[in-house]
Amino acid sequence: MQTSERINYIKSWISDYCKSMHKEPDSLVIGISGGIDSSVTSTICALTGKKTIVVSMPIKQIKQQHSLSLKHQEWLKKKFKNVEGHLVDLDNLFKSFNNSLNKFDNDHGYANSRARLRMVTLYQIAASSNGIVVGTGNKVEDFGVGFYTKYGDGGVDISPIADCSKSQVWEMGKNLGILKEIVDAQPTDGLWDDGRTDVNQLGMSYKELEDAMKDSSNKNHKKYLEIRKRNLHKMNPIPVCKMKDE
Repeated sequence: MQTSERINYIKSWISDYCKSMHKEPDSLVIGISGGIDSSVTSTICALTGKKTIVVSMPIKQIKQQHSLSLKHQEWLKKKFKNVEGHLVDLDNLFKSFNNSLNKFDNDHGYANSRARLRMVTLYQIAASSNGIVVGTGNKVEDFGVGFYTKYGDGGVDISPIADCSKSQVWEMGKNLGILKEIVDAQPTDGLWDDGRTDVNQLGMSYKELEDAMKDSSNKNHKKYLEIRKRNLHKMNPIPVCKMKDE
């Protein structure tokens, strides 16, 4: 499938899904980080013509990441009349959360809590606008290595680009005219004070991951499987204790 065809297919899929719902939503709600995935997803949502609400939600955010998020928001609002942009500063909320749980201090837990606070924020906005929350995860993250926060950025209503590789997302970004700064930026989840990149955390680039996913003889396939195994609990259904006598 050509890049332009892929974009149109996803756009139509979003529209068709909304029309198929018992009560068609009035809006599409997306958290934008300044990264390529959320930038592409929010732009395709805007292309549907439906009201598209994009939300920047900084929590102790590194200035460059936050700046890209706001730049994309402004770019979208200038390009599409159906886009509504908001800045919801969650710094104080996170500080209060942090202080309330200071007896249970854990850096990794707090990083995931940032994503979960954003998820709660998006659902509140969606509830106020009869909207649905749109996910921004790609195929490598969502179904390859499970590189997302359980009940955080993994908590969404629909996932339009979850069957697209990171390479395909980058190609869509270029096709859509996404800001070059965003297309060229190093991918990061934005959940850490030190601004660590996805490559830092995964130990592999997205290109290496994609190649390892496709080819079991690839030199990185074993490493890919090790990362995947650690995160299968996110991708598998919630375990249910089944009663034998019922």
